[in-house]
Amino acid sequence: MKKIYLSISILTLMIQFAQAQFTLDGEFRPRTEYRNGYGDIIADGADAGFGTSTRLRLNTGYTAEGYQLYVSLQDVMTWGENRQLLPADTNNSFAVFEAWADVKLGSGWSTKLGRQMINYDDERILGPVGWTQQARNHDVAIIKYKNDKFMLDFGLAFNQDKSDFSGFSSVGTAYTTAGFFSYKAMQYVYLKQQWDNFSASFLALNNTFQDLVSGASAGTVSSLLTAGSHLEYYKGGFGFKGNLFIQTGERQNEVDVNGAYLAGLDLSIKASSKVELGLGTEITSGKKDNSAAFFPLYGTNHKFNGFMDYFYVGNHINSVGLVDIHASVNFKLSEKSDILVKALNFSGAEALPSGDKSLGTELDLVFSTKLKGAGLSVGYSQMFANDGMYELKGTTKAASADGQNWAWAMLTIKPKFLN
Repeated sequence: MKKIYLSISILTLMIQFAQAQFTLDGEFRPRTEYRNGYGDIIADGADAGFGTSTRLRLNTGYTAEGYQLYVSLQDVMTWGENRQLLPADTNNSFAVFEAWADVKLGSGWSTKLGRQMINYDDERILGPVGWTQQARNHDVAIIKYKNDKFMLDFGLAFNQDKSDFSGFSSVGTAYTTAGFFSYKAMQYVYLKQQWDNFSASFLALNNTFQDLVSGASAGTVSSLLTAGSHLEYYKGGFGFKGNLFIQTGERQNEVDVNGAYLAGLDLSIKASSKVELGLGTEITSGKKDNSAAFFPLYGTNHKFNGFMDYFYVGNHINSVGLVDIHASVNFKLSEKSDILVKALNFSGAEALPSGDKSLGTELDLVFSTKLKGAGLSVGYSQMFANDGMYELKGTTKAASADGQNWAWAMLTIKPKFLN
């Protein structure tokens, strides 16, 4: 009888496992960079930065009839960060990057709870920032609805400081984490409708920040609303993408934002089976007497305004606005390889104190190819700064290096251990 019960139990487990799906995969991504003006003007006589970092991920997922579980473990390592024979890693970069459950509620409804990436449209306002080795995540609950070509997401987050091993404090809800627009609470609604060749989405995002510095009322919070739409169209080799967003309310510590905006339009034309042309512009409002500048918050900002990251990548916060006019050509060299050539001209949406608006021109080159089981990308960027760029960055042409450039090479391997 015991053997019968054991056989039934084993059979039940086998049936349950067969009805579920277990995945195990990873990512190994080393990147070497030569930084001679990346992110900021490098001074004359200063040595360029050079080094290699690696992103390592181990991802596991489990899908059953009514839910899906997903966990992603991540470490970001700089080559040489630890001395020889060190018994422990001093980097402290190991983290649970994602840990969420997606539970089906029926009739197209579900809820996704936990630490996760948020990625919408072209990632202008909410994106995973995959270029950075650490990337971006959110601790959030999202109620989701999807029916044919329509989707609706409603997200809620409330963040707290960790006080001890028991978790958050039992008294009060003050949130002291600051920097990079870290929020105390977040609510958003995202809607998207898709047709055959056209799609339109709407995002309304409210972020609440704990006021932390003197000058702001004690214990108060500031709330910032970002709202707008993203449009996409593609047919017969022609396409366009458009963004229009506004911000209003207050940044952290009661900094007023009144009618700040971002507007962008990108056109693409497939000239042939091997050549695609692009042309676009983006205008972002800057600081005014009655308003702080627009900031694209939690987007993948490396994708925009040049790969050298002179704007909105941990920098250029509450400064003059930006006018970005750009053109690109993507050459398909083979079934596995292509090269992107992109030129961007930058100017201020408002004048600098000197009255100058012209900032400069950036040239970006990226070669990408697929290897057996891996991907390789190599890039080079050059900044041709004008006087306005030196003024914006708080230096002079005489004090700056003659060449401002950046080069990198990145290998990406994504093994699938179990699928």
